[in-house]
Amino acid sequence: MATGTNTKWEGRWDQLKGAVKKTWGQITDDDLKKVEGDYDRTVGLIKERTGEKMEEIHRKLDSCKSC
Repeated sequence: MATGTNTKWEGRWDQLKGAVKKTWGQITDDDLKKVEGDYDRTVGLIKERTGEKMEEIHRKLDSCKSC
């Protein structure tokens, strides 16, 4: 299921990685290599590592203005 946020990040992996690392400092480059290019897997990784709710993760990514 494509979300507005998912569509926003489509084709912008480098920007998504930057937003993730800036927002969730505990996510490493190695973590991101495992999910490279896949928005949904990236969100799942963040949820697994931080315990945040999916809605909150999507909200934070959607509100990323510097990306």
